[in-house]
Amino acid sequence: MTRTLVVMVKAPVPGRVKTRLSRDIGTVPAVWWYRHQVAALLRRLRDPRWRIVLAVAPDRAVGARHWPGDLARRAQGRGDLGARMRAQLAAGPGPVVLIGSDIPGVTRAHVWRAFRALGRADAVFGPARDGGFWLVGLRGVRGMPHSFMRSVRWSAPDTLAQTRASVAPLADVLIDPLRDVDTGADLALV
Repeated sequence: MTRTLVVMVKAPVPGRVKTRLSRDIGTVPAVWWYRHQVAALLRRLRDPRWRIVLAVAPDRAVGARHWPGDLARRAQGRGDLGARMRAQLAAGPGPVVLIGSDIPGVTRAHVWRAFRALGRADAVFGPARDGGFWLVGLRGVRGMPHSFMRSVRWSAPDTLAQTRASVAPLADVLIDPLRDVDTGADLALV
């Protein structure tokens, strides 16, 4: 069985990455934080139980030197966040877990719990403290509802609830809540 961990990353370009965080702490510090966060995250999550694939935005940054050369990379593609995540979840064989790159607290143990949860459920979510989610995973793409991640309001207090509703009738489970970093206040809390 091939397990795939997809990490959604953005090229660390000032004014293009962590824009809400930039408003609070400045553009250069936000880009610096993001570069170091991604590097630490990728080192921390390497594990022989799954392969890591970087889903890169913008698409032209797939070949950039920002990313470790030994990790598979593919473009995130077009569409809103839901469309891009759906495409990434559908691209991998076997169970696929997808995370963002701005979750300092995520560990291999969290990822492994998500993959284990997919042994008993069709979908798994890692709730974020802001009402969204830091992780989404699917056991397989067959049977993915057409409504999955469509018409979801992103960065809203009920994003997780909307996304879970869009996965019905598949059975889903929740794993550990974690905090992502979108703002200076989030950064102060981690």
